[in-house]
Amino acid sequence: MKLLQMSDPVRYPRMTTEELRETFLLDGMFKPGGITLTYIDLDRTVVGGALPTDKALKLETSPELRSEFFCERRELGVFNVGGAGTVTVDGKEFKLDKMDCLYVGRGSRDVGFASDSADKPAAFYLLSYLAHADYPTAMVKFKDIEPVRLGAVTTCNKRSIYKAIHRDGIKSCQLVMGFTLLDEGSNWNTMPPHTHMRRSEVYMYFDVDPAHRVIHLMGPPQETRHLVMADRDIVVSPGWSIHAGVGTTRYGFCWGMGGENQDYGDMDGVAVADLR
Repeated sequence: MKLLQMSDPVRYPRMTTEELRETFLLDGMFKPGGITLTYIDLDRTVVGGALPTDKALKLETSPELRSEFFCERRELGVFNVGGAGTVTVDGKEFKLDKMDCLYVGRGSRDVGFASDSADKPAAFYLLSYLAHADYPTAMVKFKDIEPVRLGAVTTCNKRSIYKAIHRDGIKSCQLVMGFTLLDEGSNWNTMPPHTHMRRSEVYMYFDVDPAHRVIHLMGPPQETRHLVMADRDIVVSPGWSIHAGVGTTRYGFCWGMGGENQDYGDMDGVAVADLR
């Protein structure tokens, strides 16, 4: 398990592009036939990718967690961005098609991942936070989530927000998780920008054409930087940083949060004209 330590807003302005990428961006998290995990000191977040091919994979604990099994003190969100697959939790199977989401509750001992086809494997994005209460493992299908429509054609950000793990959906201790899909012809996400010191956030961009990129904006509103991101790249956003982006083509992104509360609307808005 890789350890990622966050920077603070004092060091951030002096960082080079490579230093920014090393600190805030995770790439190469989906390796065929394996599970890749990163432990982030910010809110004790664990981010990962599981890409089973011809055999099932088991989610093991790691010495960094000092736990008997991965979910001993943790809850876990699983979001599939690949082909059809199965997540097995303590012997119970959950069939996940693309953009289906699963919540795995604290205390779940055995978690495994498998693909229906090695030629078109499932790609399970993993996001985990510490949990101080038990909630049942539950799944929500993409087709059963009622989207929230936001944005407009005139501002190039017409999009649909799908909330999966949240106060009015799958219950959790602190994890909030969902995804956003942009309409054809729209490129901007999460505009107008905002921060929320009560929660850190993690983005995973998916369905980005290999020839294209997403320009992710980050940093304090008055001192922004950007990261150039490819398909299935992951970016960590501290509470002091905005998190928004524009793509050179249409794309989707999975967002997840953990921290002080689960209020999706708890944010401190920033006017676009005030960005620097």
